[in-house]
Amino acid sequence: MITAVDTNIILDVLIPGEPFGESSKMLLDRHLSKGKLIISEIVFTELAAGFPSESELKSFLADTGMRLVYSNAKALFLAGSRWAEYARKGERNRFSCGKCGHYFEIPCPRCAAKLSKRFHVLADFLIGAHALVHADCILSRDLGIYKTYFNDLQVIGSIQRETET
Repeated sequence: MITAVDTNIILDVLIPGEPFGESSKMLLDRHLSKGKLIISEIVFTELAAGFPSESELKSFLADTGMRLVYSNAKALFLAGSRWAEYARKGERNRFSCGKCGHYFEIPCPRCAAKLSKRFHVLADFLIGAHALVHADCILSRDLGIYKTYFNDLQVIGSIQRETET
C-alpha cells in the first residue's frame, strides 16, 4: 500500500503540543507498517520552510520513512482541471468547512457586508492529484477540499486528542 501524506499531518508531529499530534503520529506509524509513505513536491516545499537546511529535511524524511515522489504529467493535468472546476463553481465569496466541505457566508459584524475569501491555492489541488495518481490514499486533515474535488481519493484524517476537564 502506498500512502501520500499531506503537510498538516507532518506538522502535527513536528510541532510540540499540537492537538492532533498523537493521532497523526499513530496514523503515520500505521500506514508505514502497511507499505510506503510518500510526499509530493508541494509538501516537500511547504516542509522546507521549517528546516534550516535541505540535508536536515532529507534526513527527517529518511528517518520517518517518507519518500519524495515527483508528479507526472497526468497528476499535473488532473490538478489543473480540478482547480478549474473549483474556480468555475462560483463559490468565490462563500466559505467552506475544511472538515465537511459545506459552503456558507459570513457577514461582517460591523457593517453586515458579506465577507469574501481567497481561492484555495492550486497547491491543495496539486497535493490531491498527486495522491490520486501516485498513492492508494492520503493522510490529511483538509477533508473538505478532498471530499469535494477528489471524491475518488480515499482520505484518512487524524482525530484531535480529548482535552481534559
